[in-house]
Amino acid sequence: MKDLTIQETLEMSKKLWEQNKETWSPMTPEYGRDFILYMVEEIGEVISIVKKKGEDKIMNDDLVREHFVEEMCDVLMYYSDVLNRFNISSEEVAKKYCEKFESNMYRDYAKDHSES
Repeated sequence: MKDLTIQETLEMSKKLWEQNKETWSPMTPEYGRDFILYMVEEIGEVISIVKKKGEDKIMNDDLVREHFVEEMCDVLMYYSDVLNRFNISSEEVAKKYCEKFESNMYRDYAKDHSES
C-alpha cells in the first residue's frame, strides 16, 4: 500500500461527499464547525482506546492496533472534510506545515514551558 498525499485525502473526501450529497450537509464553510466537532469526537475515541487498552496493546495486539488505526483514520477523514469545507488546498497545508516545522526546529521548548 502506498502513502496518501494531502491532495488525495481531499479528493477522496470530495468523492465520498459527491456520492452522498443528497443526504449530507453541504461542502461549505458554514458546516466546517460541525466537522471540527466530529473530528474532536473521533479524537475522543482514540483517547478512549489509549486509556482502556494502553500503549502496549496498541503496539502488540493486532486487533487493538487495527481499531486504533481505524479511529485515527476517522480523525484524518474529518480533518480532510474540514479542509474542504473551508476550501483549504493541499498546497496551503503543506506550506504552513513546513513553516511550522522549521519554526519548531529552532524553538526552545524548555524556555517556553518554564515558569517566568
